[in-house]
Amino acid sequence: MEILYAVLILGGMGVVFGLLLTWVAKVFAVPKNPVRDAVREALPGANCGGCGYPGCDGCADAIAAGKAPVNACPVGGAEVAAKIGKVMGVEAEVSQRKVAHVICQGGTDRCRVKFEYKGIMDCNAAAIIQDGWKACRFACLGLGNCERVCKFDAIHIDQAKRIAVVDEDKCASCGQCVSSCPRGVLEMRLVDQPVDMRCRNPEMGKVVQQKCSAGCIGCERCAKACKFDAITIVNHLPVIDDSKCRHCMVCAEVCPTGAMSAEWEKRLEAVIDPAQCIGCGLCRRNCQFGAIAGEMKQPHAVNDACTGCGVCAEKCPKKCITLRVREKARDPKVALHVEAPAKPALTPEQQARVAAAKAAREAAEK
Repeated sequence: MEILYAVLILGGMGVVFGLLLTWVAKVFAVPKNPVRDAVREALPGANCGGCGYPGCDGCADAIAAGKAPVNACPVGGAEVAAKIGKVMGVEAEVSQRKVAHVICQGGTDRCRVKFEYKGIMDCNAAAIIQDGWKACRFACLGLGNCERVCKFDAIHIDQAKRIAVVDEDKCASCGQCVSSCPRGVLEMRLVDQPVDMRCRNPEMGKVVQQKCSAGCIGCERCAKACKFDAITIVNHLPVIDDSKCRHCMVCAEVCPTGAMSAEWEKRLEAVIDPAQCIGCGLCRRNCQFGAIAGEMKQPHAVNDACTGCGVCAEKCPKKCITLRVREKARDPKVALHVEAPAKPALTPEQQARVAAAKAAREAAEK
């Protein structure tokens, strides 16, 4: 009987506690949000934190609450943004894909090594010791912090050169590698930007050359060569304005150290259809590189000095100029003479100031 009583008591307690838990679950149940659940279902589930929220759950909560845009997930890209846009009833903005980019070419084959590092294989630890084991204190240390945080196997360390290398096809744009780098040699850049700066050492000339053969020496040749005012010099380093850059790659051509790099296989050239060209001369007059020749009312032709900037194609009224991938290397030596642009006319105020200055100078001479 004692055993039976014990069984009955335990059974009764189980029923009571079960009813109590059921009541608690109903009282404290979190109401379901079908919109939030649909957004969460559309997210890739990487939980990388690239969106700035704690995982995909946090991102879904923010999007459903209207605190984050439908394209907040950098990993999902345009496809996921479109799905979430349908759920939220808005049109997703199309944004250009960005990938991680290494702002350094200072592998051990180019950057001088100060000493042999045998400490902890961690960039933060190595950076503490005499500003790192590479001579340039702005160089990638190549100890794999970025590689370890990447969940997409998109970044690896070249063990021979001790420098990070990004696989753009695998990069999911989460930005975790960027935030993990103590040197700041990683940044997110547009994937279709074929010209970029691969050095961030602000020191000058000989000092840089003593440390790295691929470093920027601050010569400013790139800024002077740019015909579109797309490059400004900030702290001895060129900064490219992507909105002005026309991918002509002349800046990389004139760079003496290769710090300004270009994907030459993506360089373009203009092609004029002679059957449609009316010889108006607009393309020739607007070409900054002397790459177009031809007489008025006669079909024009493009020479090997063409940089593929595309200005001629934009100016052509007959739309008979197209751009294609360049078949052979550019030859700037064949460029035709380019007339200097005419100086703009002076405003009345400027004319008055010039006249006053001239009168004052003549009075002083008397």
